[in-house]
Amino acid sequence: MTRPPDLTDRIALCRARARARRAPELFLHDLAVGEIQERLKEVNRTFISPAIVTGFAERWRGVLPGARVVTDEDMLDLTPGAHDLVIHALALHWANDPVGQLVQCRRALRPDGLFIGVLFGGRSLHELRASLAEAETALTGGLSPRILPMAEIRDLGAVLQRAGFALPVADSVIQTVSYQTVFQLMQDLRAMGETNALATRHRAPAPRTLFAETARRYALAHAGPDGRIPATAEMIYLTGWAPDDNQQKPLRPGSATTRLADALGCDEVKLPDK
Repeated sequence: MTRPPDLTDRIALCRARARARRAPELFLHDLAVGEIQERLKEVNRTFISPAIVTGFAERWRGVLPGARVVTDEDMLDLTPGAHDLVIHALALHWANDPVGQLVQCRRALRPDGLFIGVLFGGRSLHELRASLAEAETALTGGLSPRILPMAEIRDLGAVLQRAGFALPVADSVIQTVSYQTVFQLMQDLRAMGETNALATRHRAPAPRTLFAETARRYALAHAGPDGRIPATAEMIYLTGWAPDDNQQKPLRPGSATTRLADALGCDEVKLPDK
């Protein structure tokens, strides 16, 4: 079998992340850390051998003191069956093989071990995507790969099942940040290590007028009464469990012994025939 082409230029991604580690603008990572800590409290279980997969070890190491922290390489440095919790932290959207990353996380878990992942979803930066595409099409007559394609939440539950997780759940949290100009947004993306690291990106510099035209179209379409522009970040949270015989199982269709109307305390009414 031939290997599909890589989505990500890992050298460029690591270079971007190295710059970002020295910057304070990793606020979306901080929000994800807080959200995952809250979700772990709801699980009400003590984890004794956790692992965290991330490109920003310094930001995530404090989530669970003593956790094994590994980088999000194509082959994860995780021992099969060694962990009762694996967190994949804001890196899965850059994976060349997202399903493969999830399979490796599931194999690293003990039976009934918990997986929690967070990644940027398809609604992220939709304002910038549209404005940039319109500007580049108007100026050059075509499009080039500039913003990472991201998964839609409707597909990710099935991806968890495909990777072998039990009781899969995918949900999203929308964060909206406002900026004075699109250039401040781009500066923040650079500071967060989320600049263009696509393997197929053009290496030649962009036309000088491209970003000025993008800024004009962005403001025209999205600016609020105060002149500031919004930028959307969709953060998708994935939860799944390593299969175990003691886990709850869904009931077979048709196996219910109580009518829904009785449970709701109402009368059952037959729908009229069409």
